[in-house]
Amino acid sequence: MTNTPLQERVALVTGASRGIGAATAIALARAGAHVILTARTAGGLEEVEEAIDAAGGTATIAPLDLTESDGIPRLAAAIRERWPALNILVLNAAALGTLGPVPAFDPKEFAKVMTLNVSAQAALLGAFDPLLKASKQGRVIGLTSTVGREPRAYWGLYGASKAAFENLLLSYGEEVRHLSSTRVALVNPGATRTKMRARAYPGEDPASVKEPEVVANRIVALLVADFETGAFIRVD
Repeated sequence: MTNTPLQERVALVTGASRGIGAATAIALARAGAHVILTARTAGGLEEVEEAIDAAGGTATIAPLDLTESDGIPRLAAAIRERWPALNILVLNAAALGTLGPVPAFDPKEFAKVMTLNVSAQAALLGAFDPLLKASKQGRVIGLTSTVGREPRAYWGLYGASKAAFENLLLSYGEEVRHLSSTRVALVNPGATRTKMRARAYPGEDPASVKEPEVVANRIVALLVADFETGAFIRVD
């Protein structure tokens, strides 16, 4: 691999078994980072790892359900044993939930979506904060959605979770602004060819929206160029 601006950096990507997460992991590895891949599906992670290996990059897979109470601390402990710092954390994993009117929300599904999209993200920041601070250039990228800032009928569940996630991540960024070199940014991928998108828009022609690689390349470019805390990028 020749052009490797992220060489010697360690990156963790959640939801890395498919879609934007997988594409981002591959793009980070291509840029020289060692990528730790996590998602629930071990088979999908293995495929991404093979793609990275075939391109001359390096990766480590860590199958994990982020909603398990002890899963995230165990992952952080395992990473801490092998690496002294975490340079890049990409918070990509999320659940769409059922699209529907707010009065019809299923309380159990609401709790499940909020657990993954908000509570697990807080747990990740808490568990990896020391490793990010140990890095000379800790960077956190959070994947968000237009509905987190622009309410849309029938998207209340997902939109509320993304609004909470944005506030959570940006608050963390302000908390560490003067304590470490850690910075945070939000990336709104826009319409992208993913399974989540297909669920939300079943009648849409997949070829009419961009591939995940476009978003992944923008994330890598953002990291290479660097950014200030609070940066918000929409990928059109």
